[in-house]
Amino acid sequence: MLRRLLVDIQRTIVRSTWGVKNMSETEKASPSVREKALAQRRMKILEAAVMCFLENGYHQTGVRDIAKKAGVSLGNLYNHFPGKHDILAEIAALERLELAPFLRLLNRNSVAPKLLEKFITSYTKYVADPDTVILSLEIAGEAVRKPDIADMFLENRTSLAQALSDLLDRGIAQGDLRPLPNTQEAASLMIEMIEGCAYRCVLEGASLRKSMKSLKDLLLASVAK
Repeated sequence: MLRRLLVDIQRTIVRSTWGVKNMSETEKASPSVREKALAQRRMKILEAAVMCFLENGYHQTGVRDIAKKAGVSLGNLYNHFPGKHDILAEIAALERLELAPFLRLLNRNSVAPKLLEKFITSYTKYVADPDTVILSLEIAGEAVRKPDIADMFLENRTSLAQALSDLLDRGIAQGDLRPLPNTQEAASLMIEMIEGCAYRCVLEGASLRKSMKSLKDLLLASVAK
């Protein structure tokens, strides 16, 4: 997960640097050079923040720790981010890119039970990555206290649950799945069960392979016709 997240950071950094203000005429004449420098510096800060949050936790990490790990001055860090909370907000926003492959999977034109099985397998493996567990818990913990983080976190969760709900609706309409009282509630519960199972495997050191088989059997049986 960490490697994918850092790739996502690299892909989005360039777009964010277009918003830099107060550029001189000389700088405007060669935007690619300045843009590259800003992108690299911003990427270093975000990469350093992710590593610090994973190693020490969000609340145990200070902006000085992030600046030191990134190899930039404290003032330089503040030129990019007003504070630690804003860094976490951007990392939370990047989670949306992490979920994109699962949204595409759920929207494929294929038989619903097969897509559901593939989703359960791939999403369980994704959330069972230790880095994913740690960073997700850090973001979720801060989301309880900060409305803007909560909004991003819930928006990401809602988009995934909606895509899964749509798949259940299609499967029911095509006669491949049994009718459900509320597919949106069912989708949310499925995601929660997958994440809970994955987190338990990481925290307890349990076998993901064995747990995933039981989880898959349970979830598929719950919607089988």
